[in-house]
Amino acid sequence: MASVAQWVEGARPRTLPTAIAPVLAGWGAAAALGTSNWARALLALVVALALVIGVNYANDYSDGIRGADAIRVGPMRLVGSGAAAPGAVRAAALVSFAVAAVAGLTLIALAGRWWLLAPGAACIAGAWCYTGGPRPYGYAGLGELAVFVFFGLIAVLGTQYIVSGRITLTGCCAAVAVGAMSTAVLVANNLRDIPTDSAAAKRTLAVRLGEHRTRTLYSTLVAVPFAVTLGLATTRWTALAGLLTLIFAVPALRRVWGGARGPELIPVLRDTALALLVWATATATVLAW
Repeated sequence: MASVAQWVEGARPRTLPTAIAPVLAGWGAAAALGTSNWARALLALVVALALVIGVNYANDYSDGIRGADAIRVGPMRLVGSGAAAPGAVRAAALVSFAVAAVAGLTLIALAGRWWLLAPGAACIAGAWCYTGGPRPYGYAGLGELAVFVFFGLIAVLGTQYIVSGRITLTGCCAAVAVGAMSTAVLVANNLRDIPTDSAAAKRTLAVRLGEHRTRTLYSTLVAVPFAVTLGLATTRWTALAGLLTLIFAVPALRRVWGGARGPELIPVLRDTALALLVWATATATVLAW
């Protein structure tokens, strides 16, 4: 039976910035309009956190029963390591999705925007089908596109809309930036796993592109938030605070272009996630004030 510490590790807490950052950015874009409904923003955060934890457990379960985690380079997996039964990990994923659904329904009811049920259901379905179901899209190289859409466009703009009732150009720029950096986290993960994913017939985008082009893709995605920062600074110079992200982005880029492989890329995931969180926090703060 898995210990509490192993269950926490299985939830992959280092990925949680990908849940927090979109809500921060969306709230900041809403606050720029003079609206900062904290209750709705906190509910949106619960939805995001529950979805990320749920997708992590779902990936653990689905990859584990397929044998894709037989050889692990990254953090321990519950099913692949035999620490927890597949059914228990699947139940943990479903409970997380249920929490997200309840919080989401409450948020939609408060806002009176029932059409948001459709994108909400799509988020849960996308989280499960990433590596689950008969045709997991994560095995077909579509994971990066899904992350950009769900963690960038839907999460950021959904938060802005549910808090303020509007979507603005600033919100769209923030959504692109957060989506790009969130995608960079997955690209770094898949770059690390190219050898094991290839052996398990998991045709991620990194496997399809190869190492060199995957490193180029990572660098391009990391550059996007900085371009957005410079764009925002043309009308609000304090947006340059987003450049604080360089503290974490530069070491990550050095490792990627220094030829890091396997376990050497684990710090890149951490630094990219922290860069995402710093960018969202700095930008949201500037937009709110």
